[in-house]
Amino acid sequence: MNSIMKADLHNHSYYSDGLLSPSEVVKLANKSRCDIFALTDHDTTDGIAEARLESDKLGLNLINGVEISAFWRNMAIHIVGLGIDVGNDMLQTGLEFNKILRKERAEKIALGLRRSGIKDALEKAQNLSGGHMLTRTHFAQMLIQEGYCKDMQSVFRKYMTGKKPGGVRVEWRNFDEVINWIQSAGGRAFIAHPFRYRMTHTKIKNMIKDFKDSSGDGFEVVNANSSKEEISIGNQWLEDYDLLASCGSDFHGWPNQRVQIGNLSEIPNPKRAIWSYL
Repeated sequence: MNSIMKADLHNHSYYSDGLLSPSEVVKLANKSRCDIFALTDHDTTDGIAEARLESDKLGLNLINGVEISAFWRNMAIHIVGLGIDVGNDMLQTGLEFNKILRKERAEKIALGLRRSGIKDALEKAQNLSGGHMLTRTHFAQMLIQEGYCKDMQSVFRKYMTGKKPGGVRVEWRNFDEVINWIQSAGGRAFIAHPFRYRMTHTKIKNMIKDFKDSSGDGFEVVNANSSKEEISIGNQWLEDYDLLASCGSDFHGWPNQRVQIGNLSEIPNPKRAIWSYL
């Protein structure tokens, strides 16, 4: 596979917390002239079959993907699996475990919001999810639409973190176990958007080192909102730990999220790009 590619390997459909169908997301990737694309819904691969049908029609190179919630040093992080076999039993068993945790969290979020005076939060969030996985994003979008907050940032600050009404801690599996799920399915494991976590650069680098020591494959060096400084630092860490690079917009499709598929800076060293190894 060519080293220079227009790639977007982190995107969501309505099978998790995105707004659009998998086929609609694939059409947008094709419209933006992506050479290679991945659908990476949270803790589910249910949308990949539909995405595959559309990508085959359009001639777009689709990589099977998933974004899995995990713990690193008692902190929640996301790990993207790329090139996975969606029929792998170990992977699907792990995803089912996370789906149960997500369902329990949604019920607790709704209870906390109800206690703060926000009624019918569960039902309203379920309406936004279209009967698919219920996520924090659906509660956040509901709160915006109901006029409680103006944007996602204010929702999470006011309602969805820590001891706020919708702040619910989830005991995800440890990140080394999640890496094993992905690699057992023939995939490659990447830390998603490392600079987005509330960590100092020193702590992010420690996370990347631990990820490498647990046989992780790499991390997303480029995201939709990556600064030049972050890309430069991330590229140096790839060299320091001999890891692979991925990139992704983390597209969800909600009108109040100004992210476009494929609108990404180039990976500084294409020789480390994941698509050279798939």
